[in-house]
Amino acid sequence: MGQIQVTKCPIEGLYIIEPTVHGDSRGYFMETYNQKDMHEAGLDMTFVQDNQSLSTKGVLRGLHFQKQYPQGKLVRVIKGAVFDVAVDLRSDSETYGRWYGIELTEENKKQFYISQGFAHGFLVLSDTAEFCYKVTDFYRPEDEGGLAWNDPEIGITWPQLVGEYTGSALAAGYHLEDGTALKLSDKDQKWLGLHDTFQF
Repeated sequence: MGQIQVTKCPIEGLYIIEPTVHGDSRGYFMETYNQKDMHEAGLDMTFVQDNQSLSTKGVLRGLHFQKQYPQGKLVRVIKGAVFDVAVDLRSDSETYGRWYGIELTEENKKQFYISQGFAHGFLVLSDTAEFCYKVTDFYRPEDEGGLAWNDPEIGITWPQLVGEYTGSALAAGYHLEDGTALKLSDKDQKWLGLHDTFQF
């Protein structure tokens, strides 16, 4: 029996990965990646880079993608909690423009695999969050693209977030329910919506 359980999400190309956790009075052990289990689930990706970030409560990173060199991402949280989101950008997909989100925490130990062709972002719900992810292609700054995290056409429901859309991706006017201000990079406040970014 495999050490990793793979479950398909409602949008094709997205998967929830759950490890078998072996715990006792000393702590726990788990496999966070097993190529054989992934292969048996129909996932044959090859990872070329591992990344890790630390973010404080209220930080929202995204929605990011690479244009010519799309990345598949296997993401997880090793400390804290985030709400992680993928948006389908595959123009030939029946679910183009749809989003799927999942809470990833150090307690639930879930991972989220996002295939190539999706935009990705996350909102930090805990005081701090350490976020780890494996990617199938190298990061290329010149190839980076993005979407407005609050684009009403996509309509992501970010948990605990309060605020009203005023026509841009600016963080001003948004906060978590406990009053924590929403924090975005300058870059992430300049992305446009789905309709303005992709014109078919």
